[in-house]
Amino acid sequence: MAADEFTALFRACIPHLRAYARSLVHNADGADDLVQDTLLRAWASRAQFAEGTNFRAWMFTILRNRFLDQRRRDRLGSCSIDDVVDASIVSRPAQDSVLYFDDMARAFWKLSPPHREILMLVGAMGLGYDEAAKIIGCAVGTVRSRLSRARTELQTTLEKGRAHPGRRAVATSERGAAEFLRVLSAA
Repeated sequence: MAADEFTALFRACIPHLRAYARSLVHNADGADDLVQDTLLRAWASRAQFAEGTNFRAWMFTILRNRFLDQRRRDRLGSCSIDDVVDASIVSRPAQDSVLYFDDMARAFWKLSPPHREILMLVGAMGLGYDEAAKIIGCAVGTVRSRLSRARTELQTTLEKGRAHPGRRAVATSERGAAEFLRVLSAA
């Protein structure tokens, strides 16, 4: 593949990588670092890319593997000062539709990481089952079953929240619609 062609594919993929990284890391700076590391690794390994295959899936796989490597190395979670400041300046919405969306976003962040990942890839980013399977490194059937379980878990979490409407007041450390929209806006 010519260098110009590879560079064009490379640049077109960056916004999608940022969105995916933010869904994994939940921190803009950490996501940018992860994307930069992914881009460096992909550029160094560009000779390994098989022309005619899905470039975006190849890049997503590199990003996911880098993320998993970092998680294995850093078992201790950390909270950046930006997250603390952002949480303190968010005001609660007044409209019902915004509240329902916030409920959905908070329920989304309560899902297990594999369920969040599959909903982000297939639901929010619009990837097909085949592409998601290549990125995650599993069979298409596994993607379908994870997606089904993730949707069920999300629905159950939402229904529990509706059963207790007085619990709408949320701790400032809980992620909601603002974080969800930040992750999606990076695409």
